[in-house]
Amino acid sequence: MIDASLPAVRLQAVRLDRGGRAILSGLDLLAPKGSITAVLGPSGSGKSTLLAALTGELVPTSGTLQVFGAPVPRSARGLLTMRKRLGVLLQGNGLLTDLTVAENVALPLRAHTTLPEPVLQALVRMKLHAVGLLAAADAWPRELSGGMARRVALARALALDPPLMLYDEPLTGLDPIASGVITALIQRLNRSLGLTSIIVSHHVRETLPICDQAVVIAEGRIVFAGTPEALQATTDPLLRQFLDGQADGPIAFDARPFDAHARDAA
Repeated sequence: MIDASLPAVRLQAVRLDRGGRAILSGLDLLAPKGSITAVLGPSGSGKSTLLAALTGELVPTSGTLQVFGAPVPRSARGLLTMRKRLGVLLQGNGLLTDLTVAENVALPLRAHTTLPEPVLQALVRMKLHAVGLLAAADAWPRELSGGMARRVALARALALDPPLMLYDEPLTGLDPIASGVITALIQRLNRSLGLTSIIVSHHVRETLPICDQAVVIAEGRIVFAGTPEALQATTDPLLRQFLDGQADGPIAFDARPFDAHARDAA
């Protein structure tokens, strides 16, 4: 059971390493239940590393990371149980090309439930209807536009009714109209289904209007955490460079991969 009084995600003094190098350190973050949190930052800042920790792919070197009020499990069985309560929308969609749209959405239900076929098919139709693609149930992934494929992937991520959704760059490769459709869907589904959502993105203008709190990662740490309004009003040079897309500033374009441990030791 999930304790409704606890935040969906809690990080306290978390450090994340890859290949013996600190990517992120000193991470403190709360994602309240029912909220939408945007995790923003330049490419290569460690946003996807944070997602890897939330799904249990990467074990923190130090600190406390809790999902649903409990530490992320280490055992294979514990991870499987936790991951059934996570919906993950991958940047590349991850649709199987030899399965139809409906078959792709049904995949998690077939893998993790023993539902009767009529019930399973009804759930698939419900998920496709939720993203506005019921009419495309029999289509193949190759027949879909980029925005449609992203919505099918979203329907599949929702198949097991997860209380926590993780979005990895959900707007990458989409035109402005498709981006607007996806952001509106994220907001509507979060509200109607009572989800908690964490969106990793560098699309600032599209993401900020739908989120409750914004977090910016740069230089191996969280450099901002607060409301979207406070972020947009900031005068901090590093944040302004990122928000305004300035070529010159504290964030060097040709910088080497950042080592958070080296920063902390300095």
